[in-house]
Amino acid sequence: MSRYEKTVAKPKPLNYPHEPRTLGEHIKRKRIDRRMSQAAVAQQLEVSEDCVCYWEQNRNHPRLYQYPAIIAFLGYYPFDHETESFGGKVRKYKYEHGLNNEKLAKLLRVDEGTVANWERNKRLPLKRSMKNVLSVMSKNTP
Repeated sequence: MSRYEKTVAKPKPLNYPHEPRTLGEHIKRKRIDRRMSQAAVAQQLEVSEDCVCYWEQNRNHPRLYQYPAIIAFLGYYPFDHETESFGGKVRKYKYEHGLNNEKLAKLLRVDEGTVANWERNKRLPLKRSMKNVLSVMSKNTP
């Protein structure tokens, strides 16, 4: 008589997000893939366990200032907005650095309404300003 051993991967839970659409679903997927508890993720992201639970259930959403830690945890940029236009690049920069319009405006030394218009692709910086803006955004990219 011979003995056979077979290692079988644990099946994914029924509510496993195979194609995550929301930020909470991305977090849940990564947590399950890493076999982490919500408490462990919460500790890594420096938030409460309830925050992670609510995000995963789409009952609440992370704040902008929490995005950099979440992006680092995921290991990728989870947002599906376009990033080719100037406005898309501004939004991506804001998300990667956890900056609201006011903070980005201070960094770039412009009005926050100007940043909002750039992000919505309503306006572009003047040529003399564009070089400065792109320089600041490229220096501080993670």
